[in-house]
Amino acid sequence: MPKSKITKNEIPLHSSSSSSTERAPIKVNAGGTPTWYMALMFFFMLAGLAWIIVNYLAGNQIPLMVQLGPWNYAVGFGLLVIGLLMTMGWR
Repeated sequence: MPKSKITKNEIPLHSSSSSSTERAPIKVNAGGTPTWYMALMFFFMLAGLAWIIVNYLAGNQIPLMVQLGPWNYAVGFGLLVIGLLMTMGWR
């Protein structure tokens, strides 16, 4: 099989020298996401879901929710969106 052309910029994959000049890869945040971050993320998502469900079931009986009126949807979906945006930082 014919050999492919090697350009000047290519670095050979295997070095023929015995000296070890390669460095180990640096591990960044090898531990993953902290437990408090995941708990806070799930709290925001569940709090938003609970806010919307409580608004549907008993919103007219809770004074704060009566005062907020249609803004209850903004509060509930806002909490959900905060939790969902936090999932981007989850590793």
